[in-house]
Amino acid sequence: MNHTYPYFGVNFKVYPKTIGTQGLELAKIVERVQNETGTNFVVTPQIPDVRMVATETDVTVSSPHVDAASPGRGIGKVLPETLADAGVAGATINHAENRDTLTDIAKKIERCAEAGVDSAICVDSIEMGRAVATLDPDALIYEKPEDISTDRAITTTHPERVERFVEMIDETNPRTKVLVGGGIRTAEHVRAAFELGADATGAASAISTADDPYERLTEIAAAMPE
Repeated sequence: MNHTYPYFGVNFKVYPKTIGTQGLELAKIVERVQNETGTNFVVTPQIPDVRMVATETDVTVSSPHVDAASPGRGIGKVLPETLADAGVAGATINHAENRDTLTDIAKKIERCAEAGVDSAICVDSIEMGRAVATLDPDALIYEKPEDISTDRAITTTHPERVERFVEMIDETNPRTKVLVGGGIRTAEHVRAAFELGADATGAASAISTADDPYERLTEIAAAMPE
């Protein structure tokens, strides 16, 4: 795997002030906190910015999307080989805001493995997680779509679900890492995620729209396991 665990992921999505040079500045804030605290972070910029961020910072970079296409015809597709060449470590697949079919998920996992890009698949239930885990992804992102961009982190509202999910992965495919997302906003949410057995966690709006992302990230870093 390309990612170093445990880590906290920062997803830029398409929020204001995450585009181009502004996105790079946010990534540099993440890099500063990483250097000051020794905590692992991963940033997920918009696709046109991934090479710039990977080149101009030392933060691990992930892509918000990848396609199952192979080199050749397919205008507008995002090849895993292109991401790897840009310095991208991994790619998010089947996010609630950009769904894939199970067939596409399987092919994307395969293509990412061929290109040396980590695959991280979003799932919203233990049952779906079990099905996808048999496809041998590098990571599963467990989150409830209705919690995204809220303060209802599953780590505090339904901790028993996180525990059952982690137990299921240990039984089904212990190689696959577990990232908990959806509603993660505070240091307490982060601390709870790791206490429940997650390998990583992360947020989007809580960081990308924060008035002071440096302060928020520093608080989160203090809650991360050493």
